Amino acid sequence: MQYIVPDSIYAILKWAGLIALPAVAVFVSTVGQAWGMDPGLSNAIVTTLNALGVLVGALLGISQATAKPGEADA
Repeated sequence: MQYIVPDSIYAILKWAGLIALPAVAVFVSTVGQAWGMDPGLSNAIVTTLNALGVLVGALLGISQATAKPGEADA
């Protein structure tokens, strides 16, 4: 398939959106409370990370939906 973004960037964004961003959000939520981080700040960071993960996922979904068959797929 021929995506809007190069395959290497697609793979990195997919990993970030599905694994890294949600993991960092859980980490900040858990460790922030344990270390006494202001709950408002912790919640803002977690919400931002989760929203960014959803944005990356949506953009990748658009890329997948608009992908054109490559030479090997034809």
